[in-house]
Amino acid sequence: MKINFKEIKKANFFVTPNIGEVETVRYNFKATQILMWVTIYTFVIALLTIIIVGVTPIKKMLYHFEHKELQEQAQRTVELEGKVSFLRKEIESLSSTNKKLKFAFMLGATDSIDTSSAIYDSLKYESKKNLPYGGNILYIAKKLFNKFYQDGEKKKPIFFVSPSKGFIIKEFFPKEGHMGIDFAAKLGSPVYSSQGGLVVFADFTLDDGNKIIIQHDNGFISIYKHCSSLLISERNYVVQGELIALSGNSGRNTSGPHLHFELWKDGKPINPKELLIQ
Repeated sequence: MKINFKEIKKANFFVTPNIGEVETVRYNFKATQILMWVTIYTFVIALLTIIIVGVTPIKKMLYHFEHKELQEQAQRTVELEGKVSFLRKEIESLSSTNKKLKFAFMLGATDSIDTSSAIYDSLKYESKKNLPYGGNILYIAKKLFNKFYQDGEKKKPIFFVSPSKGFIIKEFFPKEGHMGIDFAAKLGSPVYSSQGGLVVFADFTLDDGNKIIIQHDNGFISIYKHCSSLLISERNYVVQGELIALSGNSGRNTSGPHLHFELWKDGKPINPKELLIQ
C-alpha cells in the first residue's frame, strides 16, 4: 500500500471534545494547519528556552552543576589512578622481596660464599677488600686462629655470639613453627651480627617486619626479625658483633618488642642455643 502525500495534505482532521453535558462541537482542522501550529509552537518554545538560559542565572547554575560534576569525575579518576599506581608499586615491591628471599635461602643452602655462583650474581658482588675490624677482639682472634688452622680436609670452625643482650623468653620449637629463639629487647635495643658474613637480605616483609638475613661460611645463615630499624644494606659484608639493626615490634607475627633470631644450616633450622657462645 503506497502512501499518497498529496492526499494527506488535503485531508481534514476532526476533533470532537466530550465534556459532560456540554453541547458537543466538532472542530475541523486541515493537515497543513496542524503542521503550521506545531512548527510555530516548537519555535516559540525553543526561543523562550534560549532567552531564559541566556539572560537569567539558570545558565550559571547549569554550568556550575556541569562543571562541578566534571570536577568530581576528574578527582575520582585521579584517585583511582593513584590507587592503581600504589597497588602496582606494592605488587612490584612484594615480587622483588619474594625474589630476594628466595635467593637468600638458596645462598644459605650453599657450603660457603661462592662469588662465582650464578645466584650470587643477583646480589652484585662487592669487594671484600678493606674489611674493617671495628674493634672486635673475637673477630681478630678467629682470623688468627683460621690463619694457622692446618687441617685442610676439615672445614674451618665457625662461632656465633648472642645477637642481643636480652634474655631468652621463647625457646626453639620447630614442631610448633617457631624456628628460632626470642630475646627480650625493648624498642630500639641494639642488634648485633652473630657471625661475620654477607648480607643477602635487608628489607621489610609483611609477616616478619624489618628483617635481615646474613650468609656465613659452612652453609650457615642467620636471620633477625621484627627490627624497628635496619642499619646495614644488602650486599654488605659485616663482621661478628657489628651493630646491624635496632630491635622493635614490626610485622604481623609479633605481639610486643623483641628480637626473633634463627640459625639455619644447609637449608635446615637448628637450635641457636647449641652454637651460641658467651
